[in-house]
Amino acid sequence: MNYSLTKQSKDYSKWYNDIIIKSELAEFSGVRGFMIIKPYGFSIWENIKKELDKMLKESGHENIYFPLLIPKDSLFVDKTEKEHINYKECAVVTHYRLKKQQHKNKFEIDDQSRLKEKLIIRPTSESIIWTAYKRWIQSYRDLPILLNQWGNAVRWEMKTRLFIRTSEFLWQEGHTAHATKEEAIYEAKKILNIYTNFSENFLAIPVIQGIKPNMDKFSGSEITYCIESIMQDGKALQIATSHFLGQNFSKSFNVKFTNANGNKEYVWGTSWGISTRLIGGLVMLHSDDHGLILPPKISPIQVIIIPIFKNKTELNQITTIVDKLKNNLEKQGIRVKYDQNQCFTPGWKFHKYEMKGIPIRISIGPNEINNKIIEIFRRDTYEKHYISLHKITYCISKLLANIQKNIYQKALNRINKLSCTLDNYDEFKKKLRNTGGFILAHWDGTINTVKQIQQETEATIRCIPLNNNLNNMGKCIYSGNPSYQRVIFAKSY
Repeated sequence: MNYSLTKQSKDYSKWYNDIIIKSELAEFSGVRGFMIIKPYGFSIWENIKKELDKMLKESGHENIYFPLLIPKDSLFVDKTEKEHINYKECAVVTHYRLKKQQHKNKFEIDDQSRLKEKLIIRPTSESIIWTAYKRWIQSYRDLPILLNQWGNAVRWEMKTRLFIRTSEFLWQEGHTAHATKEEAIYEAKKILNIYTNFSENFLAIPVIQGIKPNMDKFSGSEITYCIESIMQDGKALQIATSHFLGQNFSKSFNVKFTNANGNKEYVWGTSWGISTRLIGGLVMLHSDDHGLILPPKISPIQVIIIPIFKNKTELNQITTIVDKLKNNLEKQGIRVKYDQNQCFTPGWKFHKYEMKGIPIRISIGPNEINNKIIEIFRRDTYEKHYISLHKITYCISKLLANIQKNIYQKALNRINKLSCTLDNYDEFKKKLRNTGGFILAHWDGTINTVKQIQQETEATIRCIPLNNNLNNMGKCIYSGNPSYQRVIFAKSY
C-alpha cells in the first residue's frame, strides 16, 4: 500500500479520508452513507465500548437490547403528531419479500407482501422503549429504570462523511425513567460528566460542556446537554449529548406510576448517547501528515516491536529477547504486537505503523542486543529515545502515560488558541473566515439572529456554556439588542 497522504494544509477533507482508508479504519461499502468498519477501526470501537460500558455499569446502568424495527406510528411524540425525529431521515420498510422475475435472474418486490403497518429502521429507540415502560412501570417501587443499549441506528443522511456523518452508525443509547424531575435532571447531568471524563481522560479530547439552545435541542426533550470540541481545521464537532426529556414521552405514551402518597403521576425521563462519530473526532483532532496519532488508552496496539535482522539466526536471537520483553509488558496490561513478518522490510513496517498511529515503536536488532540499548520511537512527537534493555519494561509504562497526557495537552492548547471572546461582528466574521474556532459572543435569544449569522458566516450556536454567567449583560454581536448571556458560535461538522 502507498502510505503517502494528502497534506492537511492542501485539502483537509481529502487528508481525513486518506487517513481513514490508508490506516485501514474503514472503507466505502458501495451504498452511499454506509461504510465497512475494518478490523482495526472496529477494535478502536471495541475499546471505546469496553471502557464506557464499564463506566456506565459502575454508575448503576444495565444493558438491554430493543428491536431494530419500530412501528412508524409510534414515532410521534404527541397527539398533535409532532415528531421527535426528522421523518425525512428515516428508512421505511414497506414489504417483507422479493420474488424472482419469470425467466430472468432478477428479483423484484412482491406486491403481495406489502406490510399493513410500515416499519422504521430505528433512528433512535425512545418510542419503542416508552411503549415497554408502559408495561413495566406501575409504582414508584419500579423506579428508577436505568438502561443502556449498544447497537446500530439508521438516519438517511443527504451529505455523508466516513465516521462523522453516516446513514448507519454504531452507538450507545441510554434511556432512564425516574419518579421526580430533580432525579431525572441529576441523571442527565451525571451522564454528561461521565461522557466528559471519558472524552478527556480516555480519548484525550478536550470538551466544553453546554446546553443546546431551544431551536437545536432534541425534539421531545426539555433540555439537551452536550459536549463540544474543536478539530484542527477550526470546525466544531459535537461529541455527545444527554437529554432531560421531562414528561414529554410519558405523556405521549401515557406512562404513569403511583407515587408514595398513592397519587398517579407521569414518569420523568432521560436519553443520551455517543456513536462511532468519536472515531472521526480522534482522527481529525490528533492526526498529522504522517497518519493517525492514537492516545495510548484507545490504541488497539500500544507498542509495536519490529526486528531488524539479516538472517534467520539473527531473527531467532531477537525473538528470544522479544518474547521475554513482550511477556513482561503484557503482564502490565500493555497491548503489544511483535511483527516478524519476513515479507516486508523494516522501513515498510515503520511507515505502516506510523500510519496506524501506534504510540510506541521499538526497533531491535543484533546491535541493540549486544549494546543492551533499545531504540524507542514516539509517534506523538516523532522523537527517538535509547533506553537500557533492563529498564525498558518500567520505562514503557511511564512513557505511555506521558504520551496520553501530551496528546491531550496539545489538543487543549490548540482549542484554547482557537477560542476567543468577541463583541464586534466584523472581527467575528474575520475570525471565522481565517481560523475558525469557538467564539464566545452575546446573542439576543432570537432564531432570526441565528439564521442571519449562519447565512452570512456558516456559523451556528454550538452551546450555551454550563459555566455561563447569566448576569453577564451585553449587546448581541449581530443585532445590537440586549443580551443576558454569551453563547459559543462556531462552524461545525
